[in-house]
Amino acid sequence: MLSKIKTPIINGELEIDETITLAEENAGYAEIEHVAIFDEAQRSWNLTKLSDWLARGGSYGNKRKVPNFPLSEAEFLIWSLNLRKDWAVIVCLVGGGQEIHNGEAGIGEWIKACNKMFPEWKVYISSHITDKEYAEGDIASILANNKNVTNAPDLHLNVSMRSFRAEKLSLFVHHLLNLETEAAKAVFEEIKDKYPIAITRNIETAKAWLKKQARGSERYGIVVSSKAERLRPLSLDVKRECDVVHWFLDDKKDLRSSMFLEDVATEFDVQGLELDWACLAWDGDLRYTPKGWEYYRFGANQWQKNKKEVNQLYQLNAYRVLLTRARQGMVICVPKGNSTDETRLPEYYDDTFKYLKSLGIEELN
Repeated sequence: MLSKIKTPIINGELEIDETITLAEENAGYAEIEHVAIFDEAQRSWNLTKLSDWLARGGSYGNKRKVPNFPLSEAEFLIWSLNLRKDWAVIVCLVGGGQEIHNGEAGIGEWIKACNKMFPEWKVYISSHITDKEYAEGDIASILANNKNVTNAPDLHLNVSMRSFRAEKLSLFVHHLLNLETEAAKAVFEEIKDKYPIAITRNIETAKAWLKKQARGSERYGIVVSSKAERLRPLSLDVKRECDVVHWFLDDKKDLRSSMFLEDVATEFDVQGLELDWACLAWDGDLRYTPKGWEYYRFGANQWQKNKKEVNQLYQLNAYRVLLTRARQGMVICVPKGNSTDETRLPEYYDDTFKYLKSLGIEELN
């Protein structure tokens, strides 16, 4: 850690004379290396998240508390390398629309840090960084007053390594979630022969499809949103904790295995991991309407609208993660609901099913 280094402080202004105290020893030492590579850079913590975590003493055996930490994770890393007298480079590997945790700042935080605190740093960005998945499409305005920005199209990695069958799966999901119907249809036509996608309203039909598709040691399982609390009548209980190690590694004879098709995994369990074949069970937490998506959370025995914009973003991104977990193909199960159960009324599901089917996805009988 570094201490008592005079540096620009946050709050949008450069206050060079301000002093921050981060620790008591090793004052004034810069990073040893010239280059830092930050994988999943969109998950870097904002100021509030990092400050609260350090004030509690962090984790991983570190019990030393650091109160009133003044920097976000992005700001701290840039500041730390900025102490070098010669040169430094930070490579941020960013997944669009992957922020699903509270406190994940997104790529916008890195650019804001350069704008506010390190305007002399040169910024090289992909030409796709202005897409909606990145800071809700607000990157262009964030960069507007930065004179050190260079657009570099080669920085965009446009070949998916997750799904070798369909390099354009992420593009299809992008259009699907952005409600760009015609574009989604066009991409689906390109990928459907290599990457099968099916839809059903019956979870047992979905399970049978998974088992039929898998060959040899290929792995399959059921994924759900962490807010999918009314799938319990389908024997899918999001509240039952998933043992991720057993879920991903054990065979179909183990009740904890993904292939036993009882325990489900949420976006938090599967982020950064994949199955060969997946079933996404779609609950009433994310509902299609002609006016756009509606977002809900379940509490006090009823669905309640999720009105906070940042939480809506996390919720949409959760489905983005879930829709891209399968390497070879997936089936989407949208339940029929139950007219006698006010928490699972058919209208909570019907329009979502019709929208997904309208994209050309084949319904299983």
